[in-house]
Amino acid sequence: MYKYLLCWRYLRTRYIALASIISVTLGVATMIVVNSVMSGFTTEMMDRMRGIMSDMTFDAQSLEGFADSDWHMNEIRRVAGDQIEGLTPTVHVPAMLSYSFRGQTINKQILLIGIDETTHANVSDFAKYLQHPANRNQLGFALHEGGYDTVDHLAPDNAVPRPDLEHAGWEYRRVRARIDAEEDKQIEAAQARARAAQGKIDAGPEDPFSKSPDANKITPFNAAENQHTGIIVGKGLISAFKADENTDRFLIIPGDDAQITVPSAGRQPKGISGAFTVVDVYESKMSEYDSSFVFVPLRKLQEMRGMIDPTTDVGNVTSIQIKLKEGADLDTVRDKLRAAFPSGLFRIDTWRDKQSPLLAAVQMEKAVLNILLFLIIAVAGFGILAIFFMIVVEKTRDIGVLKSLGASRRGIMGIFLSYGLSLGMVGAGAGMVLGLLFVHYINEIRDVLEWVSGQKVFDPSIYYFFKIPTMVEPLTVTWVVLGALAIAVLASILPAQRAARLHPVEALRHE
Repeated sequence: MYKYLLCWRYLRTRYIALASIISVTLGVATMIVVNSVMSGFTTEMMDRMRGIMSDMTFDAQSLEGFADSDWHMNEIRRVAGDQIEGLTPTVHVPAMLSYSFRGQTINKQILLIGIDETTHANVSDFAKYLQHPANRNQLGFALHEGGYDTVDHLAPDNAVPRPDLEHAGWEYRRVRARIDAEEDKQIEAAQARARAAQGKIDAGPEDPFSKSPDANKITPFNAAENQHTGIIVGKGLISAFKADENTDRFLIIPGDDAQITVPSAGRQPKGISGAFTVVDVYESKMSEYDSSFVFVPLRKLQEMRGMIDPTTDVGNVTSIQIKLKEGADLDTVRDKLRAAFPSGLFRIDTWRDKQSPLLAAVQMEKAVLNILLFLIIAVAGFGILAIFFMIVVEKTRDIGVLKSLGASRRGIMGIFLSYGLSLGMVGAGAGMVLGLLFVHYINEIRDVLEWVSGQKVFDPSIYYFFKIPTMVEPLTVTWVVLGALAIAVLASILPAQRAARLHPVEALRHE
């Protein structure tokens, strides 16, 4: 009993031990917060990647793709059994997007993806990231009258306004067509005046259709009444954030036309261009995708590239996106498909395989941070070691008295070990409570820091998420607390051994 009484007395009266307790508290709290935030980031990022990419991809090794996608999808179902939930064919090809903004032509490298609007939404969360509600319900490539989201529908309370989308759609396209028509008339009039001033008025070029018997059937494309084939463009390709206005400004919006240039299929590919109309905007909050993805109807892309067999009227595809049922083992299904299809023609990967460098980097960063932060607790352990050696020196005579009264070596050693365990329990317990509270209110704390500093502590445009994601893992918290306790006890072993080895007579002669 005397061991616990002395521990309690030292814990209450030796305020120098408070420094060690604070070090343990801060170390434990910091490790809990960092691990919770890193786990939240990793989980949210993995969920978003999985939703964007589908569970697995069945890719051709060549941009020419492969024929008869229906047969390949049936074979995939046969090999994978009842683990398949959905399949959809796609064509992925590098391309160039061109559009005009304030009289300048802007060219951007893109990944053009041809999708089947009837099945693509079944294998990914693609539709969730579109800005028109109708397309989220039923994916399509038709331009809508209006109703595009002027704030982010996924996080409306924290969204940056998008006033440019307020009148997007057919309303904007009709107005823009009238303005373009007036500008064309003004340009033609100016050119006519210039020719008249030079005395070079002529009848102009002969109309190539004037002598055609079907000339009255030819109707030129009218932008105010028609649209080109629709495309869905990643937000990062056509927008910019204006910090002074705190708004997202769009260079082009749904209703504008753009040009896309793709390489043709065949042994000698050449660039083929076509006019398209932007019908919606894609925003997944993953800048890698939002700044490169453009979606187009699958059939249109196959026609542009010459991927359709004229005898069968069936087009090649470059990829099949696969969604597995909940609980299915990705690696097992992948290995079965790899064994069934030749690796020289097809590449079969899970979403983890495709993002393995990024996931490995995140795990490495988490491991390094844990090592560095655990050193804080180790420093606290050295503080406990120094404090206990000082106590042994100060209390040498008291230790001699205890031994002369019958205290055993084990009892003396137990006093210091119990004292170290008590420091560890108080520090680790306080750190656990502080860390969990910080994690629970981390977004409120972020808001306060941003209000005080006037600077964004957590910029959603950089970190993909509007709120700091957190996920508390009980096992991780347990290991952090137990590690702190272990360091506190280990730091008290050497001082406890030194006190236990003191001879009673020598200890009493100390003063």
